[in-house]
Formats: sequence, C-alpha cells, structure tokens
Amino acid sequence: MKTKFYKYQGAGNDFVLVDNRDLSFNHQNPETIARICDRRFGVGGDGMMFLQLHDGFDFEMVYYNADGNPSSMCGNGGRCIVAFAKYLGVIGEETNFLAVDGPHYAKISESGDWVSLQMIDVDHIDRDGDAYVLNTGSPHYVRLATGLANKDVYHEGHAIRYNDTYRAEGININFVEPATDGYFVRTYERGVEDETYACGTGVTAVALAMALREGQTGHIVTPIKVLGGNLSICFDYEGAKFSHIFLEGPAVKVFEGFLEV
Repeated sequence: MKTKFYKYQGAGNDFVLVDNRDLSFNHQNPETIARICDRRFGVGGDGMMFLQLHDGFDFEMVYYNADGNPSSMCGNGGRCIVAFAKYLGVIGEETNFLAVDGPHYAKISESGDWVSLQMIDVDHIDRDGDAYVLNTGSPHYVRLATGLANKDVYHEGHAIRYNDTYRAEGININFVEPATDGYFVRTYERGVEDETYACGTGVTAVALAMALREGQTGHIVTPIKVLGGNLSICFDYEGAKFSHIFLEGPAVKVFEGFLEV
C-alpha cells in the first residue's frame, strides 16, 4: 500500500506526518514505525505523527517515538502538526486539538511557519540532587552545565536515563547553560535514545526550572537556543503554579513523498 507522507521540522526536531483522517494507515505496528523513522533505511525522523479526526476537536495528534512506541507529549511535534493541519486546510490560524496529554490550543502565523502552542500547566517540580525533575507533558530531568557546547550529551544523558531511578519509565535529560540572552539547551530524548536537535517539552521544562531557581515571578519570557535554532517559552508564575505556558518557534514543511507500507 502506498501512503502519502510529509516531513516537517521544528528547530531541527524532525517528524514524518500522515493525514490519517480516513484511518487507512494502521499504525499499531512498532516495527513499521521504527523502520520509517530509521535514518538509513527509511524516511528518517525523531518521531512519526498521524492527524486524525476526533469529536469536539479540530483534530487529534497521534504520536510515536522513533523506536515505534507510543509517546508522551511532544512539543515541537505538536507545533509541526498544527502547521500540517493548516497546510491541509483543516484549520485556520487558531486551533484546539487533542493530544495524549489532553487538549491543546495553538495559533499559527499567516505564513504558516511559526506556531505558538499552549502546554499543560505545571504545579510541581521535584529535585534529584542538584537537578530539577518535572513533567511538561513528558517527564524531564534538568541540570545546569558548563562548557555545554563540548559536553558528551549522548553518554552522560544515556547514563542518567538508564540509572536505577529512571530506567523503568524513562526520562528526557536536559543540560542547560546560561547564555547572554536566555539559555542554551541540549537534550537526550528517551524513545529516540539519542541527542536531538531540539525538544519542545524539554525547553519548556528548562524555562520553568530556571524561573524557580532564579526566583522569578509574574509574566516571564525565556529565549532558548538549541542545536537546531531558537525557541521561546512564555508563561505566568505566581509562586505556586506555572500557567498560560506557550512554546513558540518555527514549524516548516521540508518535503513530501510516498511510502510503500
């Protein structure tokens, strides 16, 4: 069976997308998803998404990690599927859609390549030694670092992700270094099991953790540089709960083609 696919990227976080409103693609097959996401034997991507219909929403986002397994929320994936939905004519410049962690609101630029995605509220941040641990739709570990440009993120991230505390459920590992304007972040992602060029829920977790660390309150805007470009997180924090959290950045169609499934 031939299936039309689209490749999108958001700050270097890249995804294979399929319009599955007719439910013609049976995605309950981890091996097929993993093969498509393989960068040598498939299309290549950090994950694969299916745009489907769902009552009460403009669409549903069904997301799989590159290993073929269902994933928790992907922030840059969410921004890319919003751009995809606009490209397909499913939405205009605003949308309410359903993801694995619940409903999301997003707005998109008229040009269709800049998306602002509302993330879930966060009311709790744990500590693990000098690191911060929180869930922004996916679980994240945030640790300050120095010399981040030269850090061995793969091996250090892999060691934390597979330690006794996190091995069973998995966690995404974010290393963060203060920059002139905001922060520089590098992330090891579970499911991909490697460093990615960007992680939307990860930079969101970093922004919230750093606001807590710095004692910031009120309306906060945090610019973050990742390997694939620049993102921005804005949110409100009054000392108890982080709310009105928006992840903003580029979402661009790279190419399209057909898969033989």
